[in-house]
Amino acid sequence: MAESLYDPKQENKAIWVFIEQHGGAIEKVSTELLHKGRRLADEASWPLVGLLAGSQVSGLAHSVIAHGADQVLTLDHPLLDQFCVDTYATAVYQAIMAYKPSVFLVGATAGGRDVAGRLAVRLRTGLNADCTDLRLTPEGIMVCEVSGYGGGVLALIEMERHRPQMATVRPGVFQAAAMDSDRTGRVVESPVKLRETTSGARTVERVTGEGVDLTTVPVLVAGGRGVEGNFAMLRELAAILGGDVGATRPPVDDGHIERERQIGQTGVVCRPKVAIVCGASGAFHFVVGIQEADLVIAINSDPQAPIFEYADYAVVGDVLDVIPALIQALREPHSHRTAEIAEVAHG
Repeated sequence: MAESLYDPKQENKAIWVFIEQHGGAIEKVSTELLHKGRRLADEASWPLVGLLAGSQVSGLAHSVIAHGADQVLTLDHPLLDQFCVDTYATAVYQAIMAYKPSVFLVGATAGGRDVAGRLAVRLRTGLNADCTDLRLTPEGIMVCEVSGYGGGVLALIEMERHRPQMATVRPGVFQAAAMDSDRTGRVVESPVKLRETTSGARTVERVTGEGVDLTTVPVLVAGGRGVEGNFAMLRELAAILGGDVGATRPPVDDGHIERERQIGQTGVVCRPKVAIVCGASGAFHFVVGIQEADLVIAINSDPQAPIFEYADYAVVGDVLDVIPALIQALREPHSHRTAEIAEVAHG
């Protein structure tokens, strides 16, 4: 691998987090990375820096500090008003080369992945994608945990000679901490040199579609192959419980439900209060998406299904019989079951 543009002898020992913001609000994955970064920084006695790019974004700096940053480095420029990978990558590259941080963490969102990939090429450094955990050795080497082959392989990747040590982490992998409005920190504006010709793209119109954010739902009803495409009953159950519906990969691939509702290693990682897993075998690449739930209820006709190893409550039975019966029981007059589940999920 080619030598990076700067090495460990030239680095400034600091952890940087790329702060994504849209419409004046910080993306949740950025607050999650700030929380994880804060823990790593405290262990290493390093500063935690939030890199905030955009146009007129200084008003968000205090929120970044309140979520754990010691310092906020703002990249403020009119051409950063709308996200464009060319301009954002160029601005962030300038800041990294000016300060030479040891670690740079990015959320594995559509925009974050684009920026991180381009930076890795420009900086001639490595990029550990979709990490499931991060830690620092006493020597300041970041150890990135990455799983693959359906959980059959767990790789621990280090970059000893290349800087910055870069990693992307998907939303929901780490927990966000509550804001501490009493925290104080420095806000530094870093100069940005951009021209209209920096990007070959031009924003003509920005249209935001209506999507679903399964990372915030208190109750998740997830269907697998055993549901046989009958997600209408799962939606009914989710509506009763004040939750939403997700799925394993097979129903998504078969077109029974939208891909944005796919749960797991190649989908969304969720942390619901209650996860009801219906007709899913329990392959590891799905389980990583619900294993942090406070309570897991699994329904499967196979008593040996792997999902039961991760469940707090196991129901052995045909999901096509169990779910309609559960819905009927929850709809019974004077039933206290709905209130009890809702109290667990929302309390």
